[in-house]
Amino acid sequence: MSTDLERFLATDGRADAIQRVRADIDAKGITYIYYQFASVTGRIMGKGVPADHWETIAQRGFQLVYGSTANLFTDRHGNYIGYGPEAWELVGLPDVETFCQLPWDPKTARVPYCYHIDQFAELQPLIHKVMEYGKAMGLDMIQGDHEDAPGQLELNWMFDRAEATADRLTTYRQICKQVGRELGAYPCFMPKPFMGVSANGCHHNISLWQGGENMFMPDTDNPRMPSKLGLNAIGGVLEHLAALTCITAPTVNSYRRFWDTGFWAPLFADWGFQNRTTALRVSAPGRFEYRSVDSAVNPYLSFAAIIKAMADGISRNLDPGPPEDRNIYDAIAGGKNVKRVPMNLGAALEALEADQVIREALPGEMYRVFHHYKTDEWERFCASVSDWDIAEYLDVLP
Repeated sequence: MSTDLERFLATDGRADAIQRVRADIDAKGITYIYYQFASVTGRIMGKGVPADHWETIAQRGFQLVYGSTANLFTDRHGNYIGYGPEAWELVGLPDVETFCQLPWDPKTARVPYCYHIDQFAELQPLIHKVMEYGKAMGLDMIQGDHEDAPGQLELNWMFDRAEATADRLTTYRQICKQVGRELGAYPCFMPKPFMGVSANGCHHNISLWQGGENMFMPDTDNPRMPSKLGLNAIGGVLEHLAALTCITAPTVNSYRRFWDTGFWAPLFADWGFQNRTTALRVSAPGRFEYRSVDSAVNPYLSFAAIIKAMADGISRNLDPGPPEDRNIYDAIAGGKNVKRVPMNLGAALEALEADQVIREALPGEMYRVFHHYKTDEWERFCASVSDWDIAEYLDVLP
């Protein structure tokens, strides 16, 4: 934390104001808070957290994604708006004095952030209900926001061991389905239900723990660079990314996400700091984010496979190379040679078949069953006639 930021947080009775707000939250039964700001286009944007985490966000701030001030996405020439090596993600600090309960939704309060607030508010009843059931079933809900596509929500919970996190993801999906039944919504975990809008990802944020110590944390004077162990783990994931993709993007539909350009789907085996055009990014000093994964993933398999890849990187001392600060497409245009992920399920199955390390994450009969099942899925797709076929070829006169 910078000296200037520490000085700001320590002045003007901020700590006392944070505690006064806590008393207000408890007295009024507020369960959810969103952080609001206006983008350069005039749209009101926001990010939300459960009220239980008010003090943490008020004291440490919240992630402000680059481009959010311009509503994200690309211009008419295909260039990212608000993205570049100089456009790092920022930390937004809430103005505590603006805390206000919403008169039309007393369980929610507002204080001055990255997705559209009106869409957020429209889905607020679902957010409340998912949080309520999640908390009752042991999920420590920490933040959430409306994502890029219409009706798209991201609600996060606190990290834990791999097996516990996998359990919680399956519980979360079950909760979403139940809330949908109760409120007349349709929770959809199909990776790419619509072209032209963002897909449903399931990014995995990963740290490396030994006892109570996070071994991914920087171990040099550079506060951004992961430890040597962390770099080797990243090297292992990049080394095995093609085979991992078969497990973390496990359906025919998953690969529509990679073909629909302009929506940050990670196609390239590279890494960087807050670089959303690469398959891996260091999202905070103590963790990295694996991004080539979508909402259809089986987390038990994906976590096991990623752990195998990291272990191989550590044992072989694999170097991931320097972090890529540029938009990866600009880097490639400048001559950088970067491997792509497989672009369909068939190619991913071939990559998995050729990778003994990742295959070992599916022991015994598991790999044989997985490969058979997914090969049959790919062949059934190849053996079908789609609407695209009809539109493209029905009237052809050779």
